[in-house]
Amino acid sequence: MFVGVTRIVLSIPGARSLKDRRRVVHAFRDRVRARLSASITEIGDLERYQVAALGVAVVARDSAHCEELTSLVRHAAEGLREALVSDVATEIVSFGEGGSGIRGGIEDALGRPGSEDSFE
Repeated sequence: MFVGVTRIVLSIPGARSLKDRRRVVHAFRDRVRARLSASITEIGDLERYQVAALGVAVVARDSAHCEELTSLVRHAAEGLREALVSDVATEIVSFGEGGSGIRGGIEDALGRPGSEDSFE
């Protein structure tokens, strides 16, 4: 299992109010959610009306698909007419086959083999 996380910072030079910024951000967020298997939310300072930071998360079976999804989100942001991408940072994290590298999950709670702590 692979998790891809991307931070996209948008510059919205035409925004004259928070309402203008929200319109651009919500339209982009809704488009990404509808077309891609990605979770997206606004992060960072919500009061600056010409800058918006977005956090994107994707989960995939292999790293190539994870990279493809994060790349598609980045390209969608670069295609915005009302905003410019001022910064992008992406990280892909592996959690092993079927998520077996995750610690503190349900396996620990159920006391399954491979967990360090078990409940009795």
